[in-house]
Amino acid sequence: MNDWAPKRFWTEANVVERGGGFSVDLDGRAVKTPYKQPLLLPTRAMAQAVAAEWQAQTDKIDPTTMPATRAANSAIDKVAPQHADVVALLAAYGENDLLCYRAAAPDSLVALQKDAWDPWLAWSAQALDAPLHVTTGIMPITQPPESIARLHARVAQFDNFALTGFHDLVQLSGSLVLAFAVSMGKLTPQEAWPLSRIDEDFQISQWGDDEEAAEVAAIKRQAFIDGATFIEMSRLA
Repeated sequence: MNDWAPKRFWTEANVVERGGGFSVDLDGRAVKTPYKQPLLLPTRAMAQAVAAEWQAQTDKIDPTTMPATRAANSAIDKVAPQHADVVALLAAYGENDLLCYRAAAPDSLVALQKDAWDPWLAWSAQALDAPLHVTTGIMPITQPPESIARLHARVAQFDNFALTGFHDLVQLSGSLVLAFAVSMGKLTPQEAWPLSRIDEDFQISQWGDDEEAAEVAAIKRQAFIDGATFIEMSRLA
């Protein structure tokens, strides 16, 4: 029973304009979310991506191969009913942004972090009007309240779909600043991901890689890229 999965029951997945947006029909039947809500999407690009994922399924449906569908479901079922709470959760990352917590040693890691992260904290101060303090070690540091307020206001501007993708960027990287840089087109997700992995990659360089850890990291990297792609799709016509 553990290998049971829903089987494909349709022939064609098609994009349909409906209700002021776009949805996906499977042989004429509209796809619904797991909470049985209409899967109404904001852009044709997103609907086409979702339709392509459904069309690519074989005998059994594999949700792990359907990142756009899963993100769309989350946007409608989970993010929309608690938009303000999700905004607050993500904005709080500004108080403990990855880029603000630096190693005290060794010197080589200190230099790597400085070279990789200082430019993006400078960018945050200028482009986001949100300067953040840097500390050594893991003890919490108090950030400027006005910076946190401005970051919160920026996060609140995302609609439910963009916020869903942004959620993945923030939680997977641990950095609100890097997530903004990606969402604003200043970094590609492929460029931002290694910036969020400075510490882990340094440890690998010193002690070698672990196969299981590498597999988990690869899954997270792809999810990070998928999150950025979902934000982009939410803005395309």
